Amino acid sequence: MDAPEMFTWFPTIETPHLLLRRIAPDDVEALFATFSDPAVMEFYGDPPHRSIEDSRDLIQRQQQWYVRHEGIRWGVTLKDDDTVIGSCGFFLFDEEFRRAEMGYELARAHWRQGIMREALEAIISYAFTNTDLHRIEAVVNGANEPSKALLLTLGFTLEGTLRQRFYFANHYWDDLYFGLLKDEWRV
Repeated sequence: MDAPEMFTWFPTIETPHLLLRRIAPDDVEALFATFSDPAVMEFYGDPPHRSIEDSRDLIQRQQQWYVRHEGIRWGVTLKDDDTVIGSCGFFLFDEEFRRAEMGYELARAHWRQGIMREALEAIISYAFTNTDLHRIEAVVNGANEPSKALLLTLGFTLEGTLRQRFYFANHYWDDLYFGLLKDEWRV
């Protein structure tokens, strides 16, 4: 995939209410506050972080993904507060077919305020404008109603259900596959 600009310098994205920026080691406590919350992690597919070290490891992994051009993850902050309240980004880039998967999470105190919608609109616009991505995909736990509604609001199409595909917390879960094509995106 021809996305050298995105992986040459980390893009900062500004929206009317948010600043999406690179996550730094100094953000570890803010990430821990989000990733240690069982409600946030309910549909994430990983257990809640138990220590600050878990969050420090996550930051290091995300930085390595970026260096290897495997993924990009923005920290979501409010314009008037530089504290990371969530993150969003792309991973599983497929150069041949010009697609990537999108992921996101947000601290519970900021749910249902339109924050993640604003953040995702910004990164989707960035990706379709500044890279040669043709398709963005998202895989959502079948029980995650808010995430399903968000993706549909953004214009994604529910393309299929893989029944009981994912085993987590002593339970099999359905995975729902959503897709958005570049020519479907409203600029």
